[in-house]
Amino acid sequence: MVSALALAYYLENTSESKAAFVPVLNIPRSELALRGDSVFMLSELNIPESSLIFRDEIDLHALHQTGKLTLSLVDHHALPSDAALENAVTEVLDHRPLEQQYPPPCNVTAELVGSCATLVTERILQGKPEILDWQTAALLHGTIILDCVNMAPEAGKVTPKDSKYVAQLEAQFPDLPNRSKIFESLQKAKFDVSGLTTEQMLRKDLKTISGDGTMLAISAVYMDLEVFLQRSNLTAELDAFCQAHGYDALVAMTITFNPHNEPVRHLIVFCPNMDLQSTICGALECSHCPPLNLTPAPTPNPNLRAYHQGNALASRKKVLPILREALGAYPSAMKTPSGTPGPESCSQEQMDDELDKAINTLIPEMSRDEEEPVLPPTPMNSLVDECPLDQGLPKLSAEAIFEKCSQITMARSSISPPQKKK
Repeated sequence: MVSALALAYYLENTSESKAAFVPVLNIPRSELALRGDSVFMLSELNIPESSLIFRDEIDLHALHQTGKLTLSLVDHHALPSDAALENAVTEVLDHRPLEQQYPPPCNVTAELVGSCATLVTERILQGKPEILDWQTAALLHGTIILDCVNMAPEAGKVTPKDSKYVAQLEAQFPDLPNRSKIFESLQKAKFDVSGLTTEQMLRKDLKTISGDGTMLAISAVYMDLEVFLQRSNLTAELDAFCQAHGYDALVAMTITFNPHNEPVRHLIVFCPNMDLQSTICGALECSHCPPLNLTPAPTPNPNLRAYHQGNALASRKKVLPILREALGAYPSAMKTPSGTPGPESCSQEQMDDELDKAINTLIPEMSRDEEEPVLPPTPMNSLVDECPLDQGLPKLSAEAIFEKCSQITMARSSISPPQKKK
């Protein structure tokens, strides 16, 4: 939200174009109430919600069809629900590795910093710093501090560029709020789910993946696992949520914090389809990269599975690839007589896949897709991300490792050595 508001403000004040620069928040207006940190910041900075424009209040497709639309994407770069608008994208500003490429003349900035607001701040301060007012500076300042966990190095999120531009904002506006004070206020507002219904909690921080006609929802729920499981009519509410939105299954990661402000994470899987449920649960239980260290927890219904997650550093970001791979294998897995491997016995094919991932991490030049540029590793995300190899390599047989190393040797021998630069 802040990246869109600030970038539109900058473009409106610097561009020679006669076009209107409109910040569009990519959620329906009804969902703003679920973004407690956003609501808090708007209120603190006296920005009326009525002044904002949401995705359901502007017809981007109609503008595009009449040739009146160009899009700048901030803090994301893919348009899974608006693929028809992709050729209207003229700029991307994101702090994640690119999963989708935009050819020239699209201007793409993708840097692995802690906050996209850092990149917007850089654009303003390097372009025309005199247009920056206190209100816009406060928006950017608070957002970077929240994203970077109060700029704490031990959280693993902040980068030198984040620190540089927070310091520059504070130097230009010495009366900006105290870092710790604004962080604690925004953090408290972000994780406050008091008064929300089960559906609202699931929608508050929701991602979806799909494959071969199967749709999976992955929600972050900011509540203790046992407390969430004790909600009245929980199974019926989860079923209604999935049916209303066309989801075949739901995975929820509950997130709370211990007295040391360290994350505590657990998992819930709701799926009436027993075959799909077995595939999802088997993939989670069998994961080695990262290992989730799951222990089953009691639930009130067979359609609902729950786990205590021993590896609390395995965030939803780390679990998503596991679920994506499981969903991709789901139809073929159902055709095999052996079914889905259980938590104690992973198939040799799965172990080979895990070893491939480990080898590709250690030897990036051997990436399967030689045309895809190798990106630097994503920095650890606050207290939630870890290096894929922190827990060691997958536990595989010596024979499997020998076979993979032999394959690498053969592959390398078939590649001519690069010519020296003159």
